[in-house]
Amino acid sequence: MTTDIITGADPADHAETTNPPPGGGRGSDYAALSRAVKRSGLLARRPGYYSVKVGANLLLLAAGWAAFALLGPSWWQLLTAAFLAVMFTQTAFLGHDAGHQQIAATKRVNNLLGRLHGNLLVGLSYGWWISKHTRHHAHPNHVDRDPDIANGAITFTLDDTRSGRGPYAWLTRHQAWLFFPMLLLEGLNLHVAGVQALFDRTGSPASRTTRLVEGGLLAAHLGGYLAAVFWVLSPVQAVCFLVVHQGLFGLYMGCSFAPNHKGMPIFAKDDKIDFLRRQVLTSRNIRGRRFTDFALGGLNYQIEHHLFPSMPRPSLRHAQELVRTFCARHGIAYYETGLVRSYGQVLRHLHEVGGPLRPELEY
Repeated sequence: MTTDIITGADPADHAETTNPPPGGGRGSDYAALSRAVKRSGLLARRPGYYSVKVGANLLLLAAGWAAFALLGPSWWQLLTAAFLAVMFTQTAFLGHDAGHQQIAATKRVNNLLGRLHGNLLVGLSYGWWISKHTRHHAHPNHVDRDPDIANGAITFTLDDTRSGRGPYAWLTRHQAWLFFPMLLLEGLNLHVAGVQALFDRTGSPASRTTRLVEGGLLAAHLGGYLAAVFWVLSPVQAVCFLVVHQGLFGLYMGCSFAPNHKGMPIFAKDDKIDFLRRQVLTSRNIRGRRFTDFALGGLNYQIEHHLFPSMPRPSLRHAQELVRTFCARHGIAYYETGLVRSYGQVLRHLHEVGGPLRPELEY
């Protein structure tokens, strides 16, 4: 039986690490680690890898839509929907890499790739995601700073639990049991949030031209997607296709991102912690080999990714031992576990957060 790997300090002490060592310059811990990583060449672009990766992904995505056209009005299309859900997620992973400037040498090319993969091919707003994801990377699991733990359908902190009322309180009470079923709606939520962001002039600094480009690409995706589905399939089949495709897409996306930080230490609004420890202590790596790397889009190396967001995906696994050894030397808890165990930790955290709303238990 495999066990969790915790290198460095006791993870129970994570949330108490609020007094970092001095320095953010040349002598800081992160600066030393960064210099070692740069010397290793792991931050260098990988054009060959991404040329093959993007090309293969586009071929598989096109093959899925070709199969959809050839099958016609058949209930076998539900299998096509499942395949396309996988390919939509893999395409979103490439948009994620582009957003972190991992693919090309220039920001302009990366942003172009991000909008094509996100807005046009998947129907997710690249600009909205960049704004949200940048704030998450700056302050992961930090109350009032990380939008990924903001109060919403899922509650991540006890303070948010105590403010819940009515149906929201019922949802929080049962959120551990409802977590995976709710992920079936995550695809729809991402589509809607992206469209809403285009009309929210206060939430994004995007220019009018950028909004028009993003809006045009989203409209092209939505129009082409719905036209294809309802043109080829009967109305009932079309609705079932949409439910299966978008449901599995949301589930796959949610299952890929949930293990990264959920159930890891959360820092209070006024806590102070240096960059290195903030990124490492709030992140969870997922153990696995090449298939895990593919299935999770490299997000299984969450610690390395948060420390070096622009590091190309194939370099993350090579950076792992360097980062893990560095953390052990400096007494910083480096947490790694299996995928199934990570889901258990996420669900236990959600169950504990909803505990005060279960009167049959004593709190």
